[in-house]
Amino acid sequence: MVKGNSNSEKSNRALDLEHELPPGEGQDDGDGTASAQQPAEPSETQRLVAERNALIDRLARLQAEFENARKRAMREQQDFREYAVADAVKSLLPVLDSFQRALSISGQQGSEFRSGVELIYKQLEDALSKLGLQAIPAVGLTFDPQMHEAVQMADTLEVPDHQIMEELQRGYKLKDRLIRPAMVKVAKNPRH
Repeated sequence: MVKGNSNSEKSNRALDLEHELPPGEGQDDGDGTASAQQPAEPSETQRLVAERNALIDRLARLQAEFENARKRAMREQQDFREYAVADAVKSLLPVLDSFQRALSISGQQGSEFRSGVELIYKQLEDALSKLGLQAIPAVGLTFDPQMHEAVQMADTLEVPDHQIMEELQRGYKLKDRLIRPAMVKVAKNPRH
């Protein structure tokens, strides 16, 4: 029988244990018992992937926010361009009113003067309409509180209730924006 050196067997076994991988789940760890499973901490790679995903999500949100802000600024700039003349047009409305009053006065005080005033009024009206100014229709229509301002109410049986009987001052819109509501006299019919 051949006897081996028991010391060399022990040292080989110790070397093998140093290089041996840790036992897996349910594996015997050398002493005949299975090792208990320990909770695994996230690895460095998993942590970096999660961080990267969070940063990509944040970047996407910031890009969307920037795009919305850019579109809003463009829309505001377009609105400013379209309605920049609003203050200038508002300051010219009293001139239009004066022309309308002068032309509504009937008289024989010189037809040439009247035709000259009518021509100036027409030119001013045309210039303002090219800028987008529109008169708000009133007489004969139903009262609309968004476009008309009721200055007077008149009891009558001749026209339906809430119908505009008379325009006291013309209202105007610049493109789609109300510049000044029309001042009107509205019918109040007790039968309706």
